[in-house]
Amino acid sequence: MSSEDADRGWEPVDPEIPMPTGDRRADRIRARDARTNLDLDLRRIKRRKRFGLLMTAFTALFVAFVLAPVTWVAAYGFLDAPSTVLMIQRAAEGQTIRHTPVPLSRMSPHIVRAVIAAEDANFCTHDGFDLEAIQDAMEANARGGRVRGASTVSQQTAKNLFLWPERSWLRKGFEAYFTSLIEFMWPKRRIMESYLNVAEWGDGNFGVEAAAQARFGVSAADLTPLQAARLAAVLPNPNRWRADTPGPYVRRRAATIVQRAAVVRNEHMADCVLGAQRRADSA
Repeated sequence: MSSEDADRGWEPVDPEIPMPTGDRRADRIRARDARTNLDLDLRRIKRRKRFGLLMTAFTALFVAFVLAPVTWVAAYGFLDAPSTVLMIQRAAEGQTIRHTPVPLSRMSPHIVRAVIAAEDANFCTHDGFDLEAIQDAMEANARGGRVRGASTVSQQTAKNLFLWPERSWLRKGFEAYFTSLIEFMWPKRRIMESYLNVAEWGDGNFGVEAAAQARFGVSAADLTPLQAARLAAVLPNPNRWRADTPGPYVRRRAATIVQRAAVVRNEHMADCVLGAQRRADSA
């Protein structure tokens, strides 16, 4: 301000600066849209997270209940099981485990016929479950007395190879699943071979080769009809009954099995396992 202006009494005046007069409504709309977009993004992230968790759970279930069991069963279709849960349990109890898997060609056909006669007469015709035997067992159990089982050789093979021995509905459910798998993926010959190689015969003996040597001092290939029948007779309770020094019950049961095994041979009830041997025998 000049001295002349000061003498006249003039006051300095600040120039007016125009303020922006933006549309507040547009700002509110933009803010609302931004919040909406953020909410949508958060929802999409949550949906993707839930989908990811579901896919992870589905993958885990697929591996646990489909891929792993199928791979396991496929492997045992060609390889002999090195051990089973029951073998591990018996070893923990202090037993010395003797287990020598051998191919079916090194097993006497008498043991195959005896096991079919004693354990599963319809082995060659059922698909893993003998519905007729199950119905008969249910009727017999309903009448009271000694509980009667109806497990097929296929079911026992599935239990012995892949599962644990305790009785429970969970184990029975898995048993049915693995039974279906081995019936679908294996021939009957392999099912019987696997069963005879892991069945328990008492005192830490697992498999027919170990049992034949321990009880009779012979190989599985050299079992006689009576020896095979005695081994089959003790299968329901091998730690209570003995095949080499049988009591009255085992002797009677073995004699019955010898007769039934002859029927199995004459009626070709073991052909799904012993077809080649039967033709050789009759030649």
